[in-house]
Amino acid sequence: MPIPPIRLLKYLLAGAATFAAVAPNTSLAQSTESVISQPNTAPASTFRTDRPSGSTVKPSDGVGVYDRMGAKLPDLPPEKDYKGPIDEAYGAYQRGYYLTAMDKALPRAQLGDPAAQTLIAEILSQGLGVKKDVKNAAFWYGKAAEGGDAAAMFKYALMLMEGEGVPRDKAKADEYMRKAAEAGNPSAEFNWAQIVVADNPGEKGLKLALPFYEKSAEQGIADSQYAVAQLYATLKDLPEEKKQLAREWMARAARAGFDTAQLDLGIWLVNGIGGPKDYVKGFEWLRLAANGGNVAAQNKLAHLYINAIGTPPNPIEAAKWYVLSRRAGLADPSLEDFYLGIEDDQQKAAIEAANKFRRR
Repeated sequence: MPIPPIRLLKYLLAGAATFAAVAPNTSLAQSTESVISQPNTAPASTFRTDRPSGSTVKPSDGVGVYDRMGAKLPDLPPEKDYKGPIDEAYGAYQRGYYLTAMDKALPRAQLGDPAAQTLIAEILSQGLGVKKDVKNAAFWYGKAAEGGDAAAMFKYALMLMEGEGVPRDKAKADEYMRKAAEAGNPSAEFNWAQIVVADNPGEKGLKLALPFYEKSAEQGIADSQYAVAQLYATLKDLPEEKKQLAREWMARAARAGFDTAQLDLGIWLVNGIGGPKDYVKGFEWLRLAANGGNVAAQNKLAHLYINAIGTPPNPIEAAKWYVLSRRAGLADPSLEDFYLGIEDDQQKAAIEAANKFRRR
């Protein structure tokens, strides 16, 4: 069963330009070499930040629905007949019959079936149809982990790290996280890469972690897609074909709704990082991240509206986004000067728009 990625470690790459926090530019003319930059208030963190709770509607650079109208799509390939064993316990679980799933899985779990043990642990850990029981969930996750179930090893590693249902044991947690990653669990691959980076500071750790980020990214973990994009853009001695894929990986993470990736992709498009400049698409990605509540994107969007980069100039919209980012604690002297220089009625309109803002 799929298990979402969990943020485990704080991370900061010292000395890498892409991760360096620099002050917002005071001038954003389109002729400048670097039109916008990273904000200067972001704390050290993993490759992931909290995602917006709003809509995941996002720009598309593919074929739109109107382009498809009237075009015959290829037929879907025929489904292959499944001839393998049917797991009635998991079938019941997937249909929401949790007590039935428990009844069917328990005899197998008691006989040492790791998959059944993982299912029992999942039901107990979430309290699905039964009273939530973290301690017994940890017991069954532990048994399944001993039996080599990758999902169980990942979940058990998290419980060992947090001391949830079991005594905290970092060494054992790291061992199971590594085993789960080596077994191909995508969330474990991401988290093991984070552990490798933390235990091996600098470029050495990043290079050791990169294969795990790559495997996890291929399986759709947006955190890892973002990490791969940044590492492809900054690590030395990588093959040129990988460096050329940095923007594509950033776009994948952005399309998945990862607001930090949307912010960075917008900056990359405006500044021409990892490919040609595209002010319009850069503006669209920054606006999407800003509407999702990303404060740094709100700050950058104000600059784009002031300087007509990817959008017509709009002092009220610029002031609105500045007011929102300032309220969130992101100071910017150049935007403050702009705001104080506009008309009183424009300031009033901007404040009213900011007051009406809701994350989308």
